[in-house]
Amino acid sequence: MESLGEKLKSARLEKGLSFDQISRETNISIRYLEALETENFNAFPGEPYVIGFLKNYGEYLDLDVQKVLSLYRALRIQEQPVPVEQLLKNPIKLPGFVIPLGIILLVLCAGSWGIYQLILYNQNHRTANTQVNQSSSEYLMEGNFFERRLYRNDSVLISLDNEIYKMELSSLGETVSIRTPSGLRNMDLGQEIIIDLNNDGIPDLRINLVDFVKNNADMGALLHFILIDSDVYTGADINQITNTTAPAPVNAASSVTIIPGTPSAYPFTLQVVFQGYNMFRWEILNERDRRGTNQRYFQRAEQLDIQAQNGIRIWTSNAQAARFQVIGGGRVYPVEIGASGEVVVTDIRWVRDDENRFRLILMRLES
Repeated sequence: MESLGEKLKSARLEKGLSFDQISRETNISIRYLEALETENFNAFPGEPYVIGFLKNYGEYLDLDVQKVLSLYRALRIQEQPVPVEQLLKNPIKLPGFVIPLGIILLVLCAGSWGIYQLILYNQNHRTANTQVNQSSSEYLMEGNFFERRLYRNDSVLISLDNEIYKMELSSLGETVSIRTPSGLRNMDLGQEIIIDLNNDGIPDLRINLVDFVKNNADMGALLHFILIDSDVYTGADINQITNTTAPAPVNAASSVTIIPGTPSAYPFTLQVVFQGYNMFRWEILNERDRRGTNQRYFQRAEQLDIQAQNGIRIWTSNAQAARFQVIGGGRVYPVEIGASGEVVVTDIRWVRDDENRFRLILMRLES
């Protein structure tokens, strides 16, 4: 019977596809594609990632996704250890002195092994610390965007208003810890944090954690650093904009109007209908009672309705894996957020223009 890895590999070779092409079109990194075909599931941060990538990869190769998942589950069951009771159906009776003697030997061996491991750990720990200190790097952010895979003790220098601010990757474990001018900040995969570098109450820097593997410091963490233009700060509250004497200008080059000028900003609904398997995240902007990021895999034909007053931030692993439309003011507005296979992070939010009227805009943050 053909194994899961062989089935994926055979389907890919029959179509004459390379890992590079598949990675571009599915947004699955090459190392994860190779891990699926070699059945190296330990390379993934968790089982939900394995299942999600198997669905996307199987569908891309025109395979029966349910059969692919059944092969994976059968493989996982085979990896489970056989209960001891089944292996010892007829246990051999041993003399009474054998068990106490065995326990004594086991304790002695365990103690010796523990001492040896402690000595080995201390040696390796000192060596690892020395290597990290020797290999740490410092980078200078030039322009408004910087992307780099950082490792422990690596740092990024950011220039703002003739001052230099340092962001240092402090540790990688269950989360990624970044030392900032305002203190230590922890991030999880896909999370975003906002930093006020000069402590003037205005956000200056957005950091996105794009890729990292928990408890695997050797993999480092892929981070995006984005300087925020205060004129188009995406976190601006609608009430703050309303009470401002001068309207906040909008960068028209990076935004698309969904709902044209209206006298006031009103609640709206973003309706998402999924056309294929897709990892999707969303966050309600500036509504304290609903703050937080939601994330899960969606399947074909599933629908999601997100209601908001001020705005919504969305992240999708494939911009064409769903249809988007905004419902507001009794009308429906179709929304196009990106191309097929494109990873997109975007805000749909209200802004006030130069004519003191509100517009609902689509603003791309990262792709």
